[in-house]
Amino acid sequence: VQLEESGGGLVQPGGSLRLSCAASGSIFSINYMGWYRQAPGNQRELVATITSGGNTNYADSVKGRFTISRENAKNTVFLQMNSLKPEDTAVYYCNADIRPHSMSLRFYIYWGQGTQVTVSS
Repeated sequence: VQLEESGGGLVQPGGSLRLSCAASGSIFSINYMGWYRQAPGNQRELVATITSGGNTNYADSVKGRFTISRENAKNTVFLQMNSLKPEDTAVYYCNADIRPHSMSLRFYIYWGQGTQVTVSS
């Protein structure tokens, strides 16, 4: 199973970016999918998660500015980021709770390689 992020880049304060993450490989089902971020010198922190049923959870710092969504048929999760601030600068990581095989009930956590988001004038 692989998770591949795209959509990062450099944006001015107040701007917008849309991140995408596609899961591929041996996938029977996906429970939740989410986004985390890690700024230099900081621990990795939760940004937002979404369940297979569409229930969402956001960090307080991004509520009202970021929107997580998901396209289940394509095993893809998105993060629409608006009103970006310099403090949003970080490497953004996608993660997912995936059941790879129909013959096993086990789920595993997978991570993408990360995509850089830089908010600067």
